[in-house]
Amino acid sequence: MSKLLPVTYSDVVRAADAIRGAIIETRFQPSRTLSTLLDAEIWLKFENLQFTASYKERGALNKLLSLTEAERNAGVIAMSAGNHAQGVAYHAHRLGIPATIVMPASTPTIKVENTRSHGATVLLEGQTLEDASQFAVRYGQEHGLTFVHPFNDPVVIAGQGTVALEMLNATPDLDTLIIPIGGGGLISGMAIAAKAINPKIKVIGVEAQLYPSMLNAVKKSSLPVGGDTLAEGIAVTLPGDVTKSIIEELVDDILLVSEADIERAVALLINIEKTVVEGAGAAGLAALLAAKRLYKDRKIGLVLCGGNIDTRLLASVLTREMAREGRLSRLSIDLPDRPGQLARVSGLIGGVGANILEVYHQRIFTDVPAKGTELNLVIETRDRAHLDQVVAGLKGGGYSVLVKGSGSGAL
Repeated sequence: MSKLLPVTYSDVVRAADAIRGAIIETRFQPSRTLSTLLDAEIWLKFENLQFTASYKERGALNKLLSLTEAERNAGVIAMSAGNHAQGVAYHAHRLGIPATIVMPASTPTIKVENTRSHGATVLLEGQTLEDASQFAVRYGQEHGLTFVHPFNDPVVIAGQGTVALEMLNATPDLDTLIIPIGGGGLISGMAIAAKAINPKIKVIGVEAQLYPSMLNAVKKSSLPVGGDTLAEGIAVTLPGDVTKSIIEELVDDILLVSEADIERAVALLINIEKTVVEGAGAAGLAALLAAKRLYKDRKIGLVLCGGNIDTRLLASVLTREMAREGRLSRLSIDLPDRPGQLARVSGLIGGVGANILEVYHQRIFTDVPAKGTELNLVIETRDRAHLDQVVAGLKGGGYSVLVKGSGSGAL
């Protein structure tokens, strides 16, 4: 390391000793299927299996354990809309430290209730994370509370770095780490630990394409920031100055990933590894899906950093992935509006083993003749080749068919 950094390898080692026994040492194992798919040796760190389903517990606990007796008695305050809030609330309650969590007013009720269930006082203030953060700092100063920052704190960063210690203790010959970046706490701590253990290891950061905040800060670019992303856990508009200084020094590259690749990565981890991750947790895999040629034959560690995803959103992601793969499609068929036609179409589809999920007719808002109708079907098929077989059978039966809503799904 060519310059003095605010966190050292010794800090990370001390953090590991401090939190040992109170944090789950999550499993770290290779994925044979993903390795074959991506032409590399892929190892997964299942931080989504922490008690609050996120690595954030590590830094939060390390910070809480560093407090003086007076600071513990006075209590702590944190700002978060999700994982950091639950990590602070859970461990503060376990340690008998009063905790106040400030969340934006728009925070989903389930996240508010999950945080309250860990014993914290929740204040809903402001419309954005930045508004909530400013309020939390002011409120904390007025009430003598210690502010537990989600990423821009050397003690928190040291706690997050323990993820890399566990990974490299288990598999010392990893040559690449691919790590999500929001505010930068996780990648900063992990880079400090990893580069101290193996200076040649490559540390690659990943941001959502809609939130290239750290990329802008480090590379002095001005890409637009904002929008609705599946990876809300890394949707940070203002990264930390502490984390920025570490990333500038130790991180080899920062990649941006599209929403489609994030969605696909979430679906792959469920289908292949049978594990649920949130969008941020799938960002590393998303980067490999988009740029796998760059990492061919490498031994790569990915961090599944969180598993807190809304179930309705997850259902939508899985359904959209089925459409991309050609397993779920919408067909528009022009046919004469007379008895028996629906039965005939159903017979052609069922005859090749496909399943009809939804059926509706459109007689008014369509260009077909008045004596015709537009039949809309949602069908389930095994794959794209099976879909092609269904369409060929319908066309062979004399029907005009238009396939809607199926993407490429190709690697």
